[in-house]
Amino acid sequence: MQLQVMNSPFNQEQAELLNRLLPTLTESQKIWLSGYLAAAQSGSVQGTAEAPAALPAGDTAQTISKEVTILYGSQTGNAQGLAENTGKTLEGRGYQVNVSSMSDFKPNNLKKIKNLLIVVSTHGEGDPPDNALSFHEFLHGRRAPKLDDLRFSVLALGDSSYEFFCQTGKEFDARLEELGGTRLSPRVDCDLDYDEPAAEWVEEVLGGLSEAQSGIAEPTPAAAPQSGESAYSRTNPFRAEVLENINLNGRGSNKETRHLELSLEGSGLTYESGDSLGVYPENDPALVDMLLEEMNWDPEEVVTVNKQGDVRPLKEALISHFEITVLTKPLLQQAAQLSADEDLRELLSPGNEEKAKAYLEGRDVLDLVRDFGPWGVSAQEFIAILRKMPARLYSIASSLSANPDEVHLTIGAVRYDAHGRERKGVCSILCAERLQPGDTLPIYIQHNQNFKLPDNPETPIIMVGPGTGIAPFRSFMQEREEAGAEGKSWMFFGDQHFVTDFLYQTEWQKWLKDGVLTKMDVAFSRDTDEKVYVQHRMLEHSKEMFAWIQEGAAVYICGDEKHMAHDVHQALIDIIEKEGGMSREKAEEYLADMQQQKRYQRDVY
Repeated sequence: MQLQVMNSPFNQEQAELLNRLLPTLTESQKIWLSGYLAAAQSGSVQGTAEAPAALPAGDTAQTISKEVTILYGSQTGNAQGLAENTGKTLEGRGYQVNVSSMSDFKPNNLKKIKNLLIVVSTHGEGDPPDNALSFHEFLHGRRAPKLDDLRFSVLALGDSSYEFFCQTGKEFDARLEELGGTRLSPRVDCDLDYDEPAAEWVEEVLGGLSEAQSGIAEPTPAAAPQSGESAYSRTNPFRAEVLENINLNGRGSNKETRHLELSLEGSGLTYESGDSLGVYPENDPALVDMLLEEMNWDPEEVVTVNKQGDVRPLKEALISHFEITVLTKPLLQQAAQLSADEDLRELLSPGNEEKAKAYLEGRDVLDLVRDFGPWGVSAQEFIAILRKMPARLYSIASSLSANPDEVHLTIGAVRYDAHGRERKGVCSILCAERLQPGDTLPIYIQHNQNFKLPDNPETPIIMVGPGTGIAPFRSFMQEREEAGAEGKSWMFFGDQHFVTDFLYQTEWQKWLKDGVLTKMDVAFSRDTDEKVYVQHRMLEHSKEMFAWIQEGAAVYICGDEKHMAHDVHQALIDIIEKEGGMSREKAEEYLADMQQQKRYQRDVY
C-alpha cells in the first residue's frame, strides 16, 4: 500500500513516514492501529499511543483475550515439560493459562478458546503420541468446528533422522488453519536438541499475544523455584557415580543386558515409578580417531562447540558434544554445501528420495566423509553442521522408596554389522565396554505422567514387557511392595532363552512367592520349535485377561514399538473382541476408551 501526497491529507514528510511504516506492520498491528484510531476519534483514548486501545464492542478488531490454553501431546514427557514451562512463562507475563494433556481436554470446548498453543511430539513413523490420538482424530474429523476466532501456534518436536519429521505438529498446524484459525506465530519444528528453538518459539508467541494486547499484560516476577527442587535438569545434568554395572545375561547368551546402579546422593533429584532417566553418552574414542585420521584434523585443535562460545579441543568435542553415529537428510544437505563431490549432489536431487533414504540407513559421519570427499574445509566449519549429542532415555528400573538416593537402569547392548563395518550403540556400548564402578555419567530425570501406577493401590495391573521392557515393571513391583499394595498383578515377560535371558529371575520368583506378584507368564522364543512371544501367552489366557480388564485392571506395555507393541495391541483387541462378544470396531473403541481412562498405557520406543 503506497500513500500518494496528491490523494491524501498528509504532507510529503508524513506520507514518506507512512510509506516506510505500513509495509512493515503485521496483521495484528494493523488491527490494533485501526482500533486505536477509531477509539481515539470517539474520544475514549487519552494521551499517547502507548495507552491500551479500548476497542468498540462487537468490532472485528478485538484485542486478544488474556486467557491462553496450552495442549500437549507427549509420549516420553518432553512435550509435557515444555508445555508446563511455557505456561509458567506466560503466567509470569500476566496471562491466565490452562495447561492440559490433549487426552484430558474436552474437544467440544475448542470453540470457546481464543488463544491456543499446541506442543506435540511425533511418534514412530509420523504418528501422534498416545495421549494425542483422540484429539487428533477429532480435529481431523467431520465434527471439528469452524475456528474463525481462534489464534494459535504450534511447537512440534521430532527427530530429523526419521522420514516423517515433526509430522504430527505439521498436521495440527495445517488443520487449525484449515478450520479458520489465525497463527499467533509461525510453527517451529524442533530436532532432538530443542531447548533453543523452543525458547525462541515462546518469545515469538509472546510477541504475537502482546501485539494485540497492546501492552495490557504487564510482566510480573517469575515464580521462584520451589524449595527442595533440584538444581539439576536436562540442560544442567548431574554427574552420577556408577555403583554397579552387571551383565544380566548368562554365559552363552546371544545378548548382553547391563544392569546399572547410579548414585543420586547430593543431587536433590527425585523420581516416580514410570519415569525415565536421560543419559548424555560419549562417542567411542576409536570411532573419533578414525574420523580425525580420515579428515587429517589435529585432535588438539581448539574449536567452538556452541552458540555461547564454549571451546574444547577437537577430539574432546567429537567425543562429548556432537552426534557422529547417525545421518539425517538435513545433515546431507548441509554437507553438500561443503563438498565438491557431484555424487552427493546427485543423491540429493529431485527423484532420488528413496536412494537418499537408503543411504542414510545404518551409516554414520565416517561413511559420509569417506564416500563424498575431498572436503577442503576446516574442522570448525564441518562440526558446525553436526547435531548436538542427544540424551538417551531409559525407563527407570527401580523405586526410589525401595532404593533411596539410587536409580537403576536396564540397558541392552547394541552391536550389528552394516556396510562392511561393525556398528555400536553409543550409550549401550559405553555402558557395556567402557563404564566402570566409580565412573560418572551426566544424567537427568525425565518425568513421564503417561506411564504411572493407578492411584488406587487395589487396582489390578497387567504388565507386558519383553526384553529390556521389563525395566519399569521391576520399578512398579518394588514400589507396590514398599507401599503394601493389595491389588492383583500379572506379568508377561519374554526373551530368547529361559536359562540365559530371564532378566531379574530371582526377584520375580521372590515376588511371586511373597504374593507381591499374583501371576507371571513367560515366553522364550528360541526354546521351542515354533517361536512363542508374549502376545501368544496373552491369547492363551484371553478369558482370564478379559475378566481382569472387566474388573478394572490397568494394562501397561513397555518395549519395542514397531513390532512387539503393535502385536500386543492387536492381541488385546482380539481378546476384547472374542471374550466380550464384540465387533472388531467395538473392541477397538473399548481399548481406546481404556486409553482415555488411563487404564491402557504404553512406554514404547
